[in-house]
Amino acid sequence: MIRSLTIPLLLSLVSAQAEQATPQKTNAVAVAEKNDVEVLLDQPYADGVNPKQQVDLYLPKHRKSSAPLPVIAFIHGGGWMRGDRIGTASGCISTARSGMYAAVGIGYRLTDEAGWPAQIHDCKAAIRWIRGNASKYNLDANKIAVWGSSAGGHLSSLLGTSGGVEELEGNIGSFKNVSSKVNCVVNLCGPEDFMTALMFDAKDVPIYKDDAVSALLGGMATERPEVAKAASPLTYVSADDPPFFTFHGTKDERVSFKHAELIHTALKKVGVESYLAPIVGGGHSSVGHPEVRVRGQKFVDKHFQGISSEMSEAPIQALPEERKK
Repeated sequence: MIRSLTIPLLLSLVSAQAEQATPQKTNAVAVAEKNDVEVLLDQPYADGVNPKQQVDLYLPKHRKSSAPLPVIAFIHGGGWMRGDRIGTASGCISTARSGMYAAVGIGYRLTDEAGWPAQIHDCKAAIRWIRGNASKYNLDANKIAVWGSSAGGHLSSLLGTSGGVEELEGNIGSFKNVSSKVNCVVNLCGPEDFMTALMFDAKDVPIYKDDAVSALLGGMATERPEVAKAASPLTYVSADDPPFFTFHGTKDERVSFKHAELIHTALKKVGVESYLAPIVGGGHSSVGHPEVRVRGQKFVDKHFQGISSEMSEAPIQALPEERKK
C-alpha cells in the first residue's frame, strides 16, 4: 500500500505524524487541562495533510454564557521562515480560560516551502475555517479578532486591510464562499510597507538587504516592487477596515517604528478607528510587555463584549531586558 503513495504525499504523512507528538504540544494540552480549557489540535483548514495548514482550537470548558463565543486568532511570528502555531498556546490558553472567548492558533506555510502569497492565502483560509465552523463550536462568526507579532503582525494587519481583495483570497479549503474578513486587529510590531525598509542604519539610511523579506518576496523589495506592494498591508487601507491597535518598540532594530506610524496614520486618514501605543526604548521583543496584553485585551473586550473602556495610547516604558532586543 505504501508503494502506491507518491513520494510528496508519503513525506507529508510522515511530517504530519511527527507534528502530532511534540513535547510542546503535550505540554500545551497539560497546561490547558489545568486551566479548564479544551484543546482541539491539528484541525486542517486545507484539502490535504500539510501540518502547517492547520489550526489549534481552544475552548473554555466553563463558558460565562450560552451565547456564541467571540474568537481571538493568534498568528505566530518568525520572519515567515520559522515558528509554529504551538508558540501561540500560552496566549490561546489565557484567552480561553476567561470563559468569554474561544482562541485559535493559526499555522501557515513558511518560506522554505512556499513564497508569497501562500502565507496570506493560508491565513485567510484559516479565518474561513473558523467562520465555517462557527455553528459547530458555538462561535460568533461576526466577532473574529486577529492578534500577531512581527511576521504575525504583518499577516494580522494584512487580514485587516485586505478584506474582500480577491487576489489575496486563494483557493484553499472547504469554505471558499465564506468571508475571510476579520473584525478587530491587534498588531504587534508588524511590517506594514515593504517599500519602506524594515531596518535603518545609525544614520537613518534604509537597509533593504533582508534575508527574511527576500525569502518571502522572491528577492529584495527594491527589485520586486510590484510583489512588495502586493504584500504590504498599507497598500489596501480603506475606510471599511476593522479597528486596529498597534504596539511597537521605538528602538526596534528589526522592524522600524516607522512601520507602526505608517499604518496608524493611513488608517486614521480614512477614518478607521486606530490606536498606537509606543513602547519607549523597546526593541523587537518589547511587545511582550505585560501592559501590551492588558491593553490589547481591553481593546478586544470593548468591541466584542461591549465593555466600555478608554483606549490608552500612553507610552509604555520598556522593561530593562526589552531594550534594543
